[in-house]
Amino acid sequence: MEAVVNGIKMHYLDVGNPDALPIVLLHGMTLDHRMWNPQIEVLKENYRVITYDIRGHGKTDIADGQYTYRMFADDLIALLDYLQVEKAVLCGLSMGGAIAMRAFELYPERIQALILCDTRSEADSNETKYWRENSIKSIKQSGLEQFTDEFIETLFSAETMKNQPETVKFTRNTILSSSPLGICGVLLAQAARTDMSHSIQEINVPTLILIGENDDFTPISSSETMNERIPDSELVIIPRAGHLSNLENIEEFNKYLFEFLEKLDN
Repeated sequence: MEAVVNGIKMHYLDVGNPDALPIVLLHGMTLDHRMWNPQIEVLKENYRVITYDIRGHGKTDIADGQYTYRMFADDLIALLDYLQVEKAVLCGLSMGGAIAMRAFELYPERIQALILCDTRSEADSNETKYWRENSIKSIKQSGLEQFTDEFIETLFSAETMKNQPETVKFTRNTILSSSPLGICGVLLAQAARTDMSHSIQEINVPTLILIGENDDFTPISSSETMNERIPDSELVIIPRAGHLSNLENIEEFNKYLFEFLEKLDN
């Protein structure tokens, strides 16, 4: 489905029970809404599931390639307005989790609960900013292939790389099908993102934090810091998973996701 929101044409899905608790799934950088397929299929039986391609990704407009996290949050709220959803549970992984935190910072009245997966509240370190700058340079000079091959190595655990070739292939193909301009725009937005470590202390809705035990991209220490700062939040470490915990250990990820959502329903 497509909608014009916040000045762009956005590709989205809205499935499941329209009268049930709405859950918005926010994907990670360089991916698209399809990364949530293992969750969409089970969630739609009991919930209203909304997911979309974030600006610069998938089938959503690239626009001018100049993005900010406020813009990403505004896009999200504009989609909720379009779908006439007053409040929703936000479930975001990596970049999607950071967008969820920024959305709460700007629009707390629209958020019923948060599920923050393999993400962090801190701004980029200088080292990470340099990596993003070098990635942009590489993409502009030689396209997405070299960037993708190097990036994939940071996304998955060694176990996943060895034992789940189809998951790795799907992710690689998704990144390679992306717009180079869109990816460069997202890398710049990531590098410019301000620190949210203090603002997350204001989060006053139920919050679940999920992190893969082998996530080298957003280390467990970042999730532990969020857990300490977000009042009454819950932290769960997903075994046998790296940065894409929802794809690497679907069974465990879905188990904790459902347990959290069932508590909200009650």
